[in-house]
Amino acid sequence: MKLLVSLVIVSIFLNGFATAQTLIEDSCKKAFAKDPQVTYEFCVKSLTEDPQSKAATTLEGLLLASTKNAAAKFTNMKGVVQQDIKDKRYADIVGLLRLCLGFYDDANDDLNTALKNVQSHDYEGANINLSAALDVSGNCEDAFKEDKKKSPITTENDILYKKVLIPLAFTNML
Repeated sequence: MKLLVSLVIVSIFLNGFATAQTLIEDSCKKAFAKDPQVTYEFCVKSLTEDPQSKAATTLEGLLLASTKNAAAKFTNMKGVVQQDIKDKRYADIVGLLRLCLGFYDDANDDLNTALKNVQSHDYEGANINLSAALDVSGNCEDAFKEDKKKSPITTENDILYKKVLIPLAFTNML
């Protein structure tokens, strides 16, 4: 009897995991079909590494989780840039790094507002706020280009862009 109960529990658990994985894969596939900038592999990898995304049972749940994931990435990036500001190797670009910190603060505000928009089913508002957050990494990189300086955070900014592109694509699917 205990074996039967154990098998049922394992079966339910595996079915729930398969359902979440299917939701992630199907959503990323549809997002990629609508917007080729959303790379399927990055989307699936990003979401399957996130426990909140793996627990999502609807596209809206996946949208909330991926938006939180993007906000966490911006918060993490702020820490990286704050360390870079203290690094003497970057003394000549401290002003640009501080500018990027301000952009990241703006992105976090936009993402938090987007979360509230989604929770109230205002997907148009979420789209507007996610679009604003999407521009941030490019604005940071543009500041370096305008000043003819090499950005030490280009790779990280590219990842930030992709992280925001995922929930933005999802809003366009709701």
